[in-house]
Amino acid sequence: MLSFFNISFTLPNEDEEVVIKSLISTEGLRFIVTSMIDNFISFKPLGIVLTMMLGIGIANKVGLLETFIKSTILKAPQRIVTYAIIFTGILGNLAADAAFIIVPPLAAMVFYNINRHPLAGLAAGFAGVGAGFTANIIVSNTDAVLSDISAEVMSTLNTETTVTPVDNYYFMLTSVLFLTLIGGFITEKIIEPQLGKYQGNIKKDFKPITATEKKKALLYATFAGIFYIGVLLLILFLPESPLKNDKGQIIPSPFIDGIVPIIMLFFITVSIVYRLTMKVIKNSHSFVQLMSEAVKDMSNFIVLVFAAAQFIAYFEWTNIGPWFAVSGASFLGSIGMTGISIIIIFVLFTALLNLFIYSGAGQWALEAPIFLKMFYFLYYHPAFIQAAYRIADSSTNVITPMNPYFVIVLAFMQEYEKKAGMETLMTLMLPYCIAFLLVWILLLLAFVIFGIPFGPGVYVHL
Repeated sequence: MLSFFNISFTLPNEDEEVVIKSLISTEGLRFIVTSMIDNFISFKPLGIVLTMMLGIGIANKVGLLETFIKSTILKAPQRIVTYAIIFTGILGNLAADAAFIIVPPLAAMVFYNINRHPLAGLAAGFAGVGAGFTANIIVSNTDAVLSDISAEVMSTLNTETTVTPVDNYYFMLTSVLFLTLIGGFITEKIIEPQLGKYQGNIKKDFKPITATEKKKALLYATFAGIFYIGVLLLILFLPESPLKNDKGQIIPSPFIDGIVPIIMLFFITVSIVYRLTMKVIKNSHSFVQLMSEAVKDMSNFIVLVFAAAQFIAYFEWTNIGPWFAVSGASFLGSIGMTGISIIIIFVLFTALLNLFIYSGAGQWALEAPIFLKMFYFLYYHPAFIQAAYRIADSSTNVITPMNPYFVIVLAFMQEYEKKAGMETLMTLMLPYCIAFLLVWILLLLAFVIFGIPFGPGVYVHL
């Protein structure tokens, strides 16, 4: 329908005009039929999930995850479990997109085994990973990617002001504490009462752990995991480590890019040791069979991914997302407000725009050339504007179908609630989205009002 109005626009730092294109056209129909296979096989979450399931799936099939949960997490005070899940999810962005595959299903499994609603655990895990994605206690790949874009934009201006990966560190470090607290509160006071008592039966009434499992197999698997991590760290910190980049840095590096295979091999290693101790895996055939069963469990996910891959590809092809970004930025620029209120409007606009453009780096690449320059001439520090962007971009990650991992979490949800659909997941995640965004805005204002630096030497104004 938008294409009927012959809408055209120009992207930042580009001269060629871009138009809104219709899928119901000769060009559109050709794109649909010729891109369908490529859309599916090049859909990033597909490869990540299947790779991760080769590792995590076998850990589950051999009983390692069950034993670990019952030996550790289930014995922890239940009051701590919810907050531990939120905290773990927030820190999960160190594992990049792999966190979306690891944290939510394990959180659901933990809640199920302590007689709490598994969907509440899944929601808590997804909230930590998705809505809290940009926060962390150490500098992560997200800091490096976004600051690189910001620095590139600032280099086009006649200024020495730039942005580095540590310029939002103080703010993001503080965010972890507040998001963990509010996430745990939302889970226990809103989500769980809303869900009520879980009535389902997914046949996960695990047998009691034997002495061999608890004291020997799990112990050996733990030693194997420690050994694996030790070897990994040894390789990583070699002077000429192949896992570092050409400058000898870890962020970014092959280590960060290859985190999914590294995690997969970790789970395979500890699973083999665990099951060999239990004398269940007797040959390579039984090992391969267990891995096949793990992937087989993801059949529903593969079907959902096919549809999601097409939808996201078609939406991107129409150019609707970039049009929202450019036209919205032009509108904000025409308002003429210069106080902190314009920053709040910018945050809300970015949060809305994230419903249409999921990629944090991709969206920032569209917004940064416009907003960093606009706010720079209003004497706002570009790292402060970047921080404002990050809280908005992260908060709505859990309610947008444009998030490629949204459908994955939905598939995990359907393991416990067969009739659960997209609206079910959105209903569960909306309180987290609103709460995280509100808390983050208040925290942003607190840093502004009390003059707290957002990073080393970085304040609101230049």
